[in-house]
Amino acid sequence: MKLSVFCGVSVDGFLARTNHTFDFLDSGEQVPHGYDEFYAGVDGVVIGRNTFKVVQAFGQWPYGQKPVVVLSSRPLDLSSIKGVVEQMSGEPAAIVARIRERGCQHAYIDGGITIQRFLAAGLIDRLIVTRVPVLIGTGIPLFGPLPRDLSLRHVATRIFDGGRVQSEYEPVAAPAASQGASLS
Repeated sequence: MKLSVFCGVSVDGFLARTNHTFDFLDSGEQVPHGYDEFYAGVDGVVIGRNTFKVVQAFGQWPYGQKPVVVLSSRPLDLSSIKGVVEQMSGEPAAIVARIRERGCQHAYIDGGITIQRFLAAGLIDRLIVTRVPVLIGTGIPLFGPLPRDLSLRHVATRIFDGGRVQSEYEPVAAPAASQGASLS
């Protein structure tokens, strides 16, 4: 199973403002940057509670009929969602095992805390980060504490009109192998 992150951040590394909005990611330049192609290649989505709340406010469910797992240990009201969505809680490895059992082969991991937890667990296979040319000074960072260094291999960097710069990375070692080696 493959787990990928595709996200936008400010140049100073923030995914969202402290109030969980990400209006700054829309630089006015609606240049295609690979998201549609990326999303077409995933068959499941894992998001955190805060991301779910923000997405819920969009009015239209952006994930279509792809299965979405919302991570939260507190009850959520999913009744208004016009899509395939369920709530789960637990450690990232347990979540991955559960969605793998359901046949998911490539999951999109999204949301600040969720991305950080899956990175810390050594489970991310692909990381695509698009930097938008804006500094916001404070917010929710893409990266947080890690139990150990996570070496990445640079795959590609693309520059888009309007100043967006997108870099793609893969962990140097397979996530399961590096996780097992460091825990023994």
